[in-house]
Amino acid sequence: MPLAETLMWPFFDDGHRRFAGEVSRWARTSLPALPHDDVDAACRARVRALGEAGFLKAVVPATFGGLHERLDVRTLCLARETLAFHDGLADFSFAMQGLGTGSISLFGSDALKRRYLPPVGEGRAIAAFALSEPEAGSDVAALATTAIADGDAHVRISGRKTWISNGGIADHYVVFARTGEAPGARGLSAFVVDADAPGLSVRERIETIAPHPLATLQFDQVRVPLSARLGGSGEGFKVAMATLDIFRSTVGAAALGFARRALSEMIERAATRHLFGAPLGDLQLPQAAIADSATEVDAAALLVYRAAYAKDRGAARVTREAAMAKMFATESAQRVIDRAVQLFGGLGVTRGVKVEELYREIRALRIYEGATEVQKIVIARDMLRKRPPPRAAAAE
Repeated sequence: MPLAETLMWPFFDDGHRRFAGEVSRWARTSLPALPHDDVDAACRARVRALGEAGFLKAVVPATFGGLHERLDVRTLCLARETLAFHDGLADFSFAMQGLGTGSISLFGSDALKRRYLPPVGEGRAIAAFALSEPEAGSDVAALATTAIADGDAHVRISGRKTWISNGGIADHYVVFARTGEAPGARGLSAFVVDADAPGLSVRERIETIAPHPLATLQFDQVRVPLSARLGGSGEGFKVAMATLDIFRSTVGAAALGFARRALSEMIERAATRHLFGAPLGDLQLPQAAIADSATEVDAAALLVYRAAYAKDRGAARVTREAAMAKMFATESAQRVIDRAVQLFGGLGVTRGVKVEELYREIRALRIYEGATEVQKIVIARDMLRKRPPPRAAAAE
Protein backbone atom coordinates (compact mmCIF):
# COMPACT_ATOMS: atom_id res chain seq x y z
CA MET A 1 0.00 0.00 0.00
CA PRO A 2 1.47 3.40 -0.97
CA LEU A 3 1.58 6.23 1.53
CA ALA A 4 -1.34 7.95 -0.21
CA GLU A 5 -3.58 5.03 0.71
CA THR A 6 -2.19 4.86 4.24
CA LEU A 7 -3.13 8.51 4.69
CA MET A 8 -6.78 7.58 4.32
CA TRP A 9 -6.63 5.61 7.58
CA PRO A 10 -8.47 7.22 10.52
CA PHE A 11 -5.14 8.01 12.22
CA PHE A 12 -4.84 11.17 10.08
CA ASP A 13 -6.68 14.42 9.43
CA ASP A 14 -6.61 16.74 6.40
CA GLY A 15 -3.69 18.68 7.87
CA HIS A 16 -1.56 15.55 7.94
CA ARG A 17 -2.50 14.72 4.37
CA ARG A 18 -1.62 18.21 3.15
CA PHE A 19 1.69 18.16 5.01
CA ALA A 20 2.69 14.76 3.59
CA GLY A 21 1.84 15.91 0.08
CA GLU A 22 3.89 19.09 0.45
CA VAL A 23 6.93 17.19 1.74
CA SER A 24 6.66 14.65 -1.07
CA ARG A 25 6.45 17.29 -3.80
CA TRP A 26 9.37 19.21 -2.28
CA ALA A 27 11.49 16.07 -1.95
CA ARG A 28 10.97 15.13 -5.60
CA THR A 29 11.86 18.56 -6.95
CA SER A 30 14.42 19.95 -4.47
CA LEU A 31 16.49 17.10 -3.05
CA PRO A 32 18.21 16.05 -6.30
CA ALA A 33 19.84 19.48 -6.57
CA LEU A 34 21.39 19.42 -3.10
CA PRO A 35 25.04 18.33 -2.60
CA HIS A 36 25.78 14.67 -1.87
CA ASP A 37 29.54 14.17 -1.88
CA ASP A 38 30.71 15.94 1.30
CA VAL A 39 28.56 14.62 4.15
CA ASP A 40 28.95 17.67 6.38
CA ALA A 41 28.12 20.09 3.59
CA ALA A 42 25.27 17.86 2.46
CA CYS A 43 23.70 17.84 5.94
CA ARG A 44 24.08 21.58 6.36
CA ALA A 45 22.47 22.13 2.96
CA ARG A 46 19.55 19.86 3.82
CA VAL A 47 18.93 21.52 7.17
CA ARG A 48 18.97 24.92 5.50
CA ALA A 49 16.66 23.78 2.69
CA LEU A 50 14.23 22.04 5.05
CA GLY A 51 14.11 25.20 7.15
CA GLU A 52 13.53 27.47 4.18
CA ALA A 53 10.73 25.19 2.99
CA GLY A 54 9.07 25.42 6.41
CA PHE A 55 9.19 21.73 7.25
CA LEU A 56 11.41 22.11 10.31
CA LYS A 57 8.55 23.98 11.96
CA ALA A 58 7.26 20.49 12.72
CA VAL A 59 10.05 19.94 15.28
CA VAL A 60 9.26 22.94 17.51
CA PRO A 61 6.06 24.05 19.31
CA ALA A 62 3.88 26.79 17.80
CA THR A 63 4.81 29.31 20.51
CA PHE A 64 8.36 29.30 19.15
CA GLY A 65 7.51 29.27 15.46
CA GLY A 66 6.32 25.69 15.04
CA LEU A 67 3.33 24.04 13.37
CA HIS A 68 1.51 22.64 16.39
CA GLU A 69 0.91 23.66 19.98
CA ARG A 70 2.96 20.65 21.02
CA LEU A 71 5.04 18.20 19.01
CA ASP A 72 2.73 16.18 16.76
CA VAL A 73 4.22 12.72 16.42
CA ARG A 74 2.17 11.79 13.35
CA THR A 75 3.56 14.84 11.53
CA LEU A 76 7.11 13.90 12.55
CA CYS A 77 6.57 10.33 11.34
CA LEU A 78 5.09 11.43 8.02
CA ALA A 79 8.03 13.73 7.40
CA ARG A 80 10.57 11.03 8.20
CA GLU A 81 8.82 8.36 6.15
CA THR A 82 8.51 10.64 3.13
CA LEU A 83 12.06 11.97 3.31
CA ALA A 84 13.51 8.48 3.84
CA PHE A 85 11.69 7.26 0.73
CA HIS A 86 13.64 9.83 -1.30
CA ASP A 87 16.91 10.50 0.53
CA GLY A 88 18.34 8.97 3.69
CA LEU A 89 20.47 11.99 4.53
CA ALA A 90 17.46 14.31 4.32
CA ASP A 91 15.63 12.08 6.79
CA PHE A 92 18.67 12.12 9.08
CA SER A 93 18.89 15.91 8.92
CA PHE A 94 15.22 16.36 9.78
CA ALA A 95 15.30 13.75 12.54
CA MET A 96 18.27 15.24 14.36
CA GLN A 97 16.73 18.70 14.38
CA GLY A 98 13.86 17.12 16.28
CA LEU A 99 15.80 14.82 18.59
CA GLY A 100 18.34 17.53 19.38
CA THR A 101 15.64 19.94 20.55
CA GLY A 102 12.88 17.59 21.72
CA SER A 103 14.18 17.64 25.28
CA ILE A 104 14.25 21.44 25.20
CA SER A 105 10.64 21.57 23.94
CA LEU A 106 9.53 19.19 26.69
CA PHE A 107 11.60 20.33 29.68
CA GLY A 108 13.39 23.58 28.87
CA SER A 109 12.73 26.90 30.56
CA ASP A 110 11.10 29.64 28.49
CA ALA A 111 14.50 31.29 28.17
CA LEU A 112 16.08 28.13 26.75
CA LYS A 113 13.19 27.61 24.37
CA ARG A 114 13.41 31.19 23.09
CA ARG A 115 17.15 30.85 22.58
CA TYR A 116 17.41 27.46 20.90
CA LEU A 117 14.11 26.51 19.25
CA PRO A 118 13.50 29.26 16.64
CA PRO A 119 16.94 28.94 14.95
CA VAL A 120 16.50 25.16 14.72
CA GLY A 121 12.97 25.46 13.33
CA GLU A 122 14.20 27.90 10.70
CA GLY A 123 17.18 25.77 9.68
CA ARG A 124 19.71 28.35 10.89
CA ALA A 125 21.17 26.14 13.63
CA ILE A 126 21.95 22.43 13.87
CA ALA A 127 20.98 20.38 16.93
CA ALA A 128 22.35 17.19 18.50
CA PHE A 129 21.52 14.74 21.30
CA ALA A 130 24.53 13.48 23.29
CA LEU A 131 23.54 10.43 25.34
CA SER A 132 25.69 7.44 24.31
CA GLU A 133 29.15 6.75 25.72
CA PRO A 134 31.85 4.16 24.98
CA GLU A 135 30.55 1.91 27.78
CA ALA A 136 26.94 3.09 27.96
CA GLY A 137 24.54 3.00 25.04
CA SER A 138 21.27 1.24 25.64
CA ASP A 139 22.02 1.07 29.38
CA VAL A 140 21.52 4.74 30.23
CA ALA A 141 22.00 4.05 33.93
CA ALA A 142 25.66 3.23 33.22
CA LEU A 143 26.58 6.74 32.04
CA ALA A 144 29.95 7.84 33.39
CA THR A 145 30.14 11.47 32.24
CA THR A 146 29.90 13.71 35.31
CA ALA A 147 28.52 17.16 36.03
CA ILE A 148 30.12 18.40 39.26
CA ALA A 149 28.85 21.51 41.03
CA ASP A 150 31.03 24.59 40.53
CA GLY A 151 29.66 27.14 42.97
CA ASP A 152 25.93 27.69 43.32
CA ALA A 153 25.12 28.47 39.70
CA HIS A 154 27.31 26.24 37.50
CA VAL A 155 28.47 22.67 36.90
CA ARG A 156 31.55 21.36 35.16
CA ILE A 157 30.97 18.48 32.76
CA SER A 158 33.73 15.92 32.16
CA GLY A 159 33.62 12.73 30.15
CA ARG A 160 33.27 11.34 26.68
CA LYS A 161 30.27 10.88 24.40
CA THR A 162 30.36 8.78 21.25
CA TRP A 163 28.20 7.85 18.25
CA ILE A 164 26.83 11.39 18.46
CA SER A 165 24.85 12.26 15.34
CA ASN A 166 25.67 15.73 14.01
CA GLY A 167 28.81 15.55 16.15
CA GLY A 168 31.25 18.11 14.79
CA ILE A 169 28.67 20.19 12.91
CA ALA A 170 26.06 20.89 15.62
CA ASP A 171 25.59 24.30 17.19
CA HIS A 172 24.42 22.81 20.49
CA TYR A 173 24.21 19.45 22.24
CA VAL A 174 21.71 18.13 24.77
CA VAL A 175 24.13 16.37 27.13
CA PHE A 176 23.31 13.81 29.81
CA ALA A 177 25.66 13.54 32.77
CA ARG A 178 25.82 12.04 36.24
CA THR A 179 25.03 14.56 38.97
CA GLY A 180 24.87 11.96 41.74
CA GLU A 181 21.51 12.56 43.42
CA ALA A 182 21.01 8.79 43.60
CA PRO A 183 22.59 5.61 42.20
CA GLY A 184 22.04 4.53 38.61
CA ALA A 185 19.44 6.19 36.41
CA ARG A 186 18.12 8.38 39.23
CA GLY A 187 21.37 10.34 39.47
CA LEU A 188 21.48 11.88 36.00
CA SER A 189 20.71 15.38 34.73
CA ALA A 190 20.43 16.93 31.26
CA PHE A 191 22.03 20.18 30.07
CA VAL A 192 22.15 22.21 26.87
CA VAL A 193 25.79 22.84 25.94
CA ASP A 194 26.87 25.16 23.13
CA ALA A 195 29.29 23.60 20.67
CA ASP A 196 31.84 26.37 21.19
CA ALA A 197 31.94 25.99 24.99
CA PRO A 198 35.55 25.97 26.27
CA GLY A 199 36.65 22.43 27.04
CA LEU A 200 34.32 20.75 24.51
CA SER A 201 36.15 19.20 21.58
CA VAL A 202 35.63 16.67 18.82
CA ARG A 203 37.90 13.76 19.69
CA GLU A 204 37.32 11.91 16.43
CA ARG A 205 34.94 11.65 13.51
CA ILE A 206 33.31 8.27 12.94
CA GLU A 207 32.78 6.79 9.48
CA THR A 208 29.90 4.36 8.94
CA ILE A 209 28.62 2.28 6.02
CA ALA A 210 25.91 4.88 5.36
CA PRO A 211 27.77 8.20 5.62
CA HIS A 212 26.34 10.50 8.29
CA PRO A 213 28.10 13.08 10.47
CA LEU A 214 29.02 11.16 13.63
CA ALA A 215 31.65 11.95 16.23
CA THR A 216 33.13 11.22 19.63
CA LEU A 217 33.03 14.30 21.86
CA GLN A 218 35.38 15.09 24.74
CA PHE A 219 34.24 17.19 27.70
CA ASP A 220 37.08 18.55 29.84
CA GLN A 221 35.70 20.57 32.75
CA VAL A 222 33.13 22.27 30.50
CA ARG A 223 31.52 25.00 32.63
CA VAL A 224 27.76 25.14 32.13
CA PRO A 225 25.24 27.33 33.99
CA LEU A 226 22.50 25.59 35.96
CA SER A 227 20.07 27.69 33.94
CA ALA A 228 20.94 25.39 31.00
CA ARG A 229 19.60 22.33 32.83
CA LEU A 230 16.53 20.60 31.40
CA GLY A 231 14.07 19.55 34.08
CA GLY A 232 15.11 19.25 37.69
CA SER A 233 18.28 17.95 39.28
CA GLY A 234 18.43 14.17 38.90
CA GLU A 235 15.71 14.09 36.23
CA GLY A 236 17.98 13.31 33.31
CA PHE A 237 16.67 9.78 32.83
CA LYS A 238 13.11 11.12 32.80
CA VAL A 239 14.13 13.72 30.21
CA ALA A 240 15.81 11.12 28.00
CA MET A 241 12.96 8.60 28.16
CA ALA A 242 10.25 11.19 27.52
CA THR A 243 12.17 12.43 24.50
CA LEU A 244 12.71 8.94 23.13
CA ASP A 245 9.04 8.15 23.79
CA ILE A 246 8.25 10.67 21.05
CA PHE A 247 11.10 10.08 18.62
CA ARG A 248 11.42 6.29 18.82
CA SER A 249 8.27 5.91 16.71
CA THR A 250 9.81 8.19 14.09
CA VAL A 251 12.74 5.78 13.68
CA GLY A 252 10.15 3.19 12.69
CA ALA A 253 8.71 5.71 10.25
CA ALA A 254 12.10 6.22 8.62
CA ALA A 255 12.49 2.45 8.27
CA LEU A 256 9.02 2.36 6.75
CA GLY A 257 10.08 4.94 4.16
CA PHE A 258 13.14 2.88 3.25
CA ALA A 259 11.00 -0.26 2.99
CA ARG A 260 8.39 1.44 0.80
CA ARG A 261 11.13 2.60 -1.55
CA ALA A 262 12.63 -0.89 -1.71
CA LEU A 263 9.21 -2.39 -2.45
CA SER A 264 8.66 0.19 -5.20
CA GLU A 265 12.04 -0.63 -6.73
CA MET A 266 11.31 -4.36 -6.41
CA ILE A 267 7.96 -4.07 -8.22
CA GLU A 268 9.47 -2.01 -11.04
CA ARG A 269 12.32 -4.49 -11.44
CA ALA A 270 9.97 -7.49 -11.46
CA ALA A 271 7.73 -5.87 -14.06
CA THR A 272 10.49 -4.81 -16.47
CA ARG A 273 13.24 -7.42 -16.10
CA HIS A 274 12.77 -10.48 -18.33
CA LEU A 275 13.97 -13.94 -17.37
CA PHE A 276 13.39 -17.17 -19.33
CA GLY A 277 11.34 -15.27 -21.90
CA ALA A 278 8.90 -13.62 -19.48
CA PRO A 279 8.81 -10.79 -16.94
CA LEU A 280 10.48 -11.66 -13.65
CA GLY A 281 7.19 -10.85 -11.94
CA ASP A 282 5.52 -13.81 -13.65
CA LEU A 283 7.58 -16.20 -11.55
CA GLN A 284 6.19 -17.42 -8.26
CA LEU A 285 9.21 -16.74 -6.07
CA PRO A 286 9.47 -13.03 -7.03
CA GLN A 287 5.71 -12.80 -6.50
CA ALA A 288 6.13 -14.28 -3.03
CA ALA A 289 8.88 -11.76 -2.24
CA ILE A 290 6.60 -8.90 -3.30
CA ALA A 291 3.63 -10.27 -1.34
CA ASP A 292 5.66 -10.78 1.84
CA SER A 293 7.19 -7.33 1.53
CA ALA A 294 3.88 -5.55 0.90
CA THR A 295 2.35 -7.25 3.93
CA GLU A 296 5.26 -6.30 6.18
CA VAL A 297 5.14 -2.69 4.97
CA ASP A 298 1.45 -2.42 5.86
CA ALA A 299 1.96 -4.09 9.24
CA ALA A 300 4.83 -1.74 10.06
CA ALA A 301 2.74 1.28 9.05
CA LEU A 302 -0.07 0.19 11.36
CA LEU A 303 2.31 -0.15 14.33
CA VAL A 304 4.12 3.13 13.66
CA TYR A 305 1.01 5.23 13.25
CA ARG A 306 -0.81 3.46 16.10
CA ALA A 307 1.97 4.58 18.44
CA ALA A 308 2.07 8.10 17.00
CA TYR A 309 -1.73 8.45 17.18
CA ALA A 310 -1.83 7.26 20.79
CA LYS A 311 0.80 9.82 21.80
CA ASP A 312 -0.92 12.64 19.95
CA ARG A 313 -4.23 11.73 21.57
CA GLY A 314 -2.74 12.42 24.98
CA ALA A 315 -1.28 9.15 26.22
CA ALA A 316 1.23 9.97 28.97
CA ARG A 317 3.60 7.22 27.82
CA VAL A 318 3.65 5.02 24.73
CA THR A 319 6.82 3.15 25.65
CA ARG A 320 5.55 -0.28 24.65
CA GLU A 321 3.77 0.93 21.52
CA ALA A 322 6.81 2.90 20.36
CA ALA A 323 9.13 -0.03 21.10
CA MET A 324 6.93 -2.37 19.06
CA ALA A 325 6.81 0.11 16.19
CA LYS A 326 10.54 0.69 16.19
CA MET A 327 11.40 -3.01 16.52
CA PHE A 328 9.03 -4.35 13.88
CA ALA A 329 9.45 -1.56 11.35
CA THR A 330 13.25 -1.69 11.38
CA GLU A 331 13.49 -5.49 11.35
CA SER A 332 10.88 -5.88 8.62
CA ALA A 333 12.49 -3.11 6.54
CA GLN A 334 15.77 -5.03 6.68
CA ARG A 335 13.97 -8.09 5.28
CA VAL A 336 12.17 -6.11 2.57
CA ILE A 337 15.36 -4.40 1.43
CA ASP A 338 17.27 -7.68 1.47
CA ARG A 339 14.63 -9.21 -0.83
CA ALA A 340 14.95 -6.24 -3.17
CA VAL A 341 18.73 -6.64 -3.33
CA GLN A 342 18.29 -10.35 -4.08
CA LEU A 343 15.78 -9.62 -6.82
CA PHE A 344 18.19 -7.15 -8.44
CA GLY A 345 20.96 -9.75 -8.50
CA GLY A 346 24.42 -8.31 -9.18
CA LEU A 347 23.01 -4.83 -9.61
CA GLY A 348 21.70 -5.00 -6.06
CA VAL A 349 25.21 -4.82 -4.61
CA THR A 350 26.47 -2.20 -7.07
CA ARG A 351 27.34 1.24 -5.74
CA GLY A 352 24.96 3.85 -7.12
CA VAL A 353 21.94 1.55 -7.37
CA LYS A 354 19.16 2.62 -5.00
CA VAL A 355 18.62 -0.74 -3.31
CA GLU A 356 22.33 -0.96 -2.45
CA GLU A 357 22.08 2.45 -0.80
CA LEU A 358 18.97 1.34 1.11
CA TYR A 359 20.80 -1.79 2.28
CA ARG A 360 23.47 0.38 3.91
CA GLU A 361 20.98 2.91 5.29
CA ILE A 362 18.70 0.45 7.09
CA ARG A 363 21.31 -1.39 9.11
CA ALA A 364 21.95 1.33 11.68
CA LEU A 365 18.24 1.83 12.40
CA ARG A 366 18.10 -1.59 14.04
CA ILE A 367 20.67 -0.34 16.58
CA TYR A 368 20.29 3.35 17.40
CA GLU A 369 17.71 4.73 19.85
CA GLY A 370 17.61 1.29 21.42
CA ALA A 371 18.67 -1.87 19.60
CA THR A 372 16.06 -4.46 18.69
CA GLU A 373 17.10 -6.64 21.60
CA VAL A 374 16.52 -3.76 24.01
CA GLN A 375 13.09 -3.10 22.52
CA LYS A 376 12.16 -6.71 23.25
CA ILE A 377 13.12 -6.23 26.89
CA VAL A 378 11.08 -3.01 27.05
CA ILE A 379 8.02 -4.71 25.55
CA ALA A 380 8.25 -7.80 27.75
CA ARG A 381 8.74 -5.81 30.95
CA ASP A 382 5.72 -3.65 30.15
CA MET A 383 3.57 -6.71 29.49
CA LEU A 384 4.70 -8.35 32.73
CA ARG A 385 4.14 -5.18 34.72
CA LYS A 386 0.59 -4.85 33.42
CA ARG A 387 -0.40 -8.46 33.88
CA PRO A 388 -3.70 -8.87 35.69
CA PRO A 389 -3.55 -10.04 39.30
CA PRO A 390 -3.88 -13.80 39.76
CA ARG A 391 -7.40 -14.99 40.31
CA ALA A 392 -8.25 -16.23 43.77
CA ALA A 393 -8.16 -19.98 44.10
CA ALA A 394 -11.57 -21.49 43.71
CA ALA A 395 -13.16 -22.43 47.05
CA GLU A 396 -13.04 -26.08 47.70
